[in-house]
Amino acid sequence: MSVQERQNEAGDTEILLRRVVDLVNAAPKMPLSSTVRLEKDELLELLHEAIQRLPDELRQARWLLRERDEYLAKVTREGDDILAAARERAERIVQRTELVREAQRLSRRIMEEANDEARRLRHEAEDYCDQKLATFEIVLERTMKTVQAGREKLRVTPLPPAQEGELGGPPSPSDGPPADPMQSGEVFFDQDLG
Repeated sequence: MSVQERQNEAGDTEILLRRVVDLVNAAPKMPLSSTVRLEKDELLELLHEAIQRLPDELRQARWLLRERDEYLAKVTREGDDILAAARERAERIVQRTELVREAQRLSRRIMEEANDEARRLRHEAEDYCDQKLATFEIVLERTMKTVQAGREKLRVTPLPPAQEGELGGPPSPSDGPPADPMQSGEVFFDQDLG
């Protein structure tokens, strides 16, 4: 039976029930009483026909209710699936955001540690260079003092007279005063004098 036929039957059952109501309303009253007089056979015939049609209408109503319930269940499942997918996607986005934040925190920490290490190494290198330069300065000061002492000693100590037959001979008074050993290109050290 098609949906159209079921709807027609549902309409027919309603029409039958309305006719019963009309019969009851239009029934003449008994004289001197509030009781109405009804045509029993006609009324019973209409009620039996309506009763016979009711199971089809009930089946149709149940079928429509079942279809509605199935449709609602399907839509609810689809809605739940959409919500679950949205929640999962939101969690992934939050996790990615957290991963990005954690990576940024880690990179900042690594950069700070690298900068601290670079500063420490630079300070150590500066300290090392300063120590070496101070040591070199001390050595240079000692060397300068030794050079100055040697030059002073050379000025005070006269050169030994040259023996005859030695190259250059003794200095003659016409040669003038002895030249500064530094200017003559001859350099004497303490160890040469002893």
